[in-house]
Amino acid sequence: MSSVHESVLGQMGRRYLWLAVGVVVAMFGLYGWQAPTGLPGGGTWLGYTLGTLAALLILWLLALGARKRSYASKLGTVRGWVSAHVYLGLAVVPVATLHAGFRFGWNVHTLAYALTCAVVVLGIVGVVLYARYPERMSANRQGRTRQQLVEEIADLDARAVRVAQALPAEFDDAMRSARDRLILGGSAFDLLAGRDGSSVVLPRAGGSSGPLSNPYQATLLAWLGDRLARSEDGELSARVQELLTLTSAKRGALERLKRDLRFQAWLDAWLYLHVPLSFGLLAALLAHVASVFIYW
Repeated sequence: MSSVHESVLGQMGRRYLWLAVGVVVAMFGLYGWQAPTGLPGGGTWLGYTLGTLAALLILWLLALGARKRSYASKLGTVRGWVSAHVYLGLAVVPVATLHAGFRFGWNVHTLAYALTCAVVVLGIVGVVLYARYPERMSANRQGRTRQQLVEEIADLDARAVRVAQALPAEFDDAMRSARDRLILGGSAFDLLAGRDGSSVVLPRAGGSSGPLSNPYQATLLAWLGDRLARSEDGELSARVQELLTLTSAKRGALERLKRDLRFQAWLDAWLYLHVPLSFGLLAALLAHVASVFIYW
């Protein structure tokens, strides 16, 4: 785990971890004391107490987004809020389970509980992602920005085309095709999987091939390697070797860029799931509370 996330989760001697543990232990103690006197459930005095506590925790957890955007706020540090968000978020599930008295059905109450569990599970995934990927992104970039990686690839393409212009036309065609058919982004699935959908049209006897898959320049590298192996001209071989070197460097830069995009895609995908699901939980919670006061 990165040092940043260790500092976040270990804020103030893990104060919020012990607070969360204390809350859960206290609620289990109350539940065990109350249970023998009647059937447990949300309609008992303890059920209302647990439900109120769970609802307040959920509302407070949802306030993290507002706190992160309130730069002038004096209500604690953002790291402190994130630490509390993680630990108290985990405490919501056992408190909500005790509030329901382990009784579930096909209704809005169980929907609110299910969404609570889903948001918490996604929160755990987020903790893991943010503990791993930002540090990996930094190491992968090797001190460069994403824009600099893109510019490096463009520069390598331009240099390769200049070298190819001094060679037979098939080399110029191949290098231009690889440049023009390079795909830096792609679909959401491509980004998450780190897949490279680039292609290339390569010259062959009797004409040119149709577009061939060229993931991470592998097809172009194989073609250049074949042309180098067949060459008996020293000057031509030296030029083709230079193209191989430039294309290999391009492949390395492309791999770093694709990894960077993949890390960012996973962080974005998590955010796109966690935030809407959290608002869905808020809506279900309000419906749950309203139905209790209207029908109970």
